[in-house]
Amino acid sequence: MDPMESSGEENFEEESHKLVDSLDKLRVDASSSSNFKKKPIIIIVVGMAGSGKTSFLNRLICHTFDSKSRGYVLNLDPAVMSLPFGANIDIRDTVKYKEVMKQYNLGPNGGILTSLNLFATKFDEVVSVIEKRADQLDYVLVDTPGQIEIFTWSASGAIITEAFASTFPTIVTYVVDTPRSTSPITFMSNMLYACSILYKTRLPLVLAFNKTDVADHKFALEWMDDFEVFQAALQSDNTYTATLANSLSLALFEFYRNIRSVGVSAISGAGMDDFFKAIEASAEEYMETYKADLDKRKAEKEQFEEERRGKEMEKLRKDMENIVCNLRTL
Repeated sequence: MDPMESSGEENFEEESHKLVDSLDKLRVDASSSSNFKKKPIIIIVVGMAGSGKTSFLNRLICHTFDSKSRGYVLNLDPAVMSLPFGANIDIRDTVKYKEVMKQYNLGPNGGILTSLNLFATKFDEVVSVIEKRADQLDYVLVDTPGQIEIFTWSASGAIITEAFASTFPTIVTYVVDTPRSTSPITFMSNMLYACSILYKTRLPLVLAFNKTDVADHKFALEWMDDFEVFQAALQSDNTYTATLANSLSLALFEFYRNIRSVGVSAISGAGMDDFFKAIEASAEEYMETYKADLDKRKAEKEQFEEERRGKEMEKLRKDMENIVCNLRTL
């Protein structure tokens, strides 16, 4: 065999082994329990369009200021024209919603979704900024797009939620339009959506019945506490939707029993103390229950990644051996 060919094979084989060794050392870095911080508490505010979500968040900011709590505000709505509050981190400073619509030839909803997707690709930087200020903060208040499904059912929404939940106690607040929910059908629609968010995010959920200055939320608490009272409110309605809502009231009874509900008013500020008490209790629940579930899912994911990398490494070794054998036969 030509000495030059032999030397080339040896160099190739050496480089192959180096590549394999380098790949062996690769590991996926995930947030561990040692990196987890008990403060600040992340409050992600979601709600149907028109529920008063942004006004409610503005009231939360005012309350934290008045109570000497240290808050940090994050706006994730790229399409909002103006905000009644100042945001410490604003998606509009990073992603230009109208430019995204023009560039990708999208409609309003597609533009919001794509803007959120683009922002989510760099969300680790947002988490890093908050981590650096963690000791100086009590709450991080997060406003989401008015189109609720864009955040709750999108990949970017899941990325953002999980990024927060893996590092800080994270609570989802579902804002309900109380006057509109006096209709049993509308009330049931809201409860179904809240239930779906709870099981989608696997995070503690607080129901905030907003606009109690217009309509008292006691009727909602009664409907949640006693399904027979809710069924009585449906008696005058013989439509299919009423029959469905009647059946769902029984199915959601367990959901009602394990959820925290408070009445609030974004205008008058009523119920803010009760709301933050519910948030603190939910944060304790997060540490006791949800954090353990998160760690379990993280361990399962790491094990899956480890097995996948092992299979890829074995395949790579075989490919390298075949290449070396082929070179030797030449």
